[in-house]
Amino acid sequence: MTKTFKASELTVGQELPPLDLKTTATLVAGGAMASRDYTPVHHDRDAAVAQGLPDMFMNILTTQGLCSRYVTDWAGIDAIVTRVRTKLGGPNMPGDVLKLRGKVVARADRSVDVEVSGNNAWGNHVTATFTLTLPA
Repeated sequence: MTKTFKASELTVGQELPPLDLKTTATLVAGGAMASRDYTPVHHDRDAAVAQGLPDMFMNILTTQGLCSRYVTDWAGIDAIVTRVRTKLGGPNMPGDVLKLRGKVVARADRSVDVEVSGNNAWGNHVTATFTLTLPA
């Protein structure tokens, strides 16, 4: 059973456990299709190559979903995401390992802010800050 954190149990600077995800063509294309993003560069390697990239690349909705999963799996079933701020960097393509890391950057009453970074061989793919409401 997943532990649900209370805000009072967390400290600023506390790190989340790391999560490394192997990026596959199925993950990239499946995430695009599941989010109804039919832009060819997210499911067609040849279309991405024609745009100057070496392969198809992950869309923002899939990236956001993976970051959300990372934070909510850690925080527990009773955590409520109330705000997300996301900035994309370089691409995430099949063969990449997306390394998600997070830490608590603010805490007040029942609210915590968690900063997430996702890096791969290209460098920074995503930076996001999640605001969560946790049980009292």
